[in-house]
Amino acid sequence: MDYFVHPTAEVDKRAKIGKETKIWHHAQIREFAEVGENCNIGKGVYIDKNVRIGKRVKIQNYVSVYQGVKIEDDVFIGPSVTFTNDKNPRAWLWDESRLCRTLVKGGASIGANATIICGVTIGRYAMVGAGAVVTKDVPPHGLVLGNPAKLVGFVCECGEKLDKNFKCPKCKKSFPGLKKYQELIEK
Repeated sequence: MDYFVHPTAEVDKRAKIGKETKIWHHAQIREFAEVGENCNIGKGVYIDKNVRIGKRVKIQNYVSVYQGVKIEDDVFIGPSVTFTNDKNPRAWLWDESRLCRTLVKGGASIGANATIICGVTIGRYAMVGAGAVVTKDVPPHGLVLGNPAKLVGFVCECGEKLDKNFKCPKCKKSFPGLKKYQELIEK
């Protein structure tokens, strides 16, 4: 085996796990899930069947990633983040036709205790603040906060908030292409 699984973790034999991935205490990875190379799956993480997770993804403790979620490369998911997969849940009603998909694009970060309502796309290098409830798409490099989450600005690939000219004060990178999303900022 070219990946690590803690003895208390449960990984279905039909799951596909990439090289150098670490799966920690009491995590569960269900059948047909795919986890890429060099990932870190924290304590108590639940990864549902058919979930796709890219390379170099860090999923902190007690995250639930339900069927219908796809997470691309280099994504950070903070502790206790929850993804949903049914917009109108009822205990007695479930079949595959109710499945609502969610996409987290490469480089995005999701803060602790955030809830991601199904059917959204979180753009490349976007940042979701801790405790936010995401109910609509987040643009690339978008910074969203609150409940419901509102776009309040943009962040660099290094994680710093961009100035009003879409330039990073730390690494000095500039992102003029983000100007087209400026009107999405909610006051």
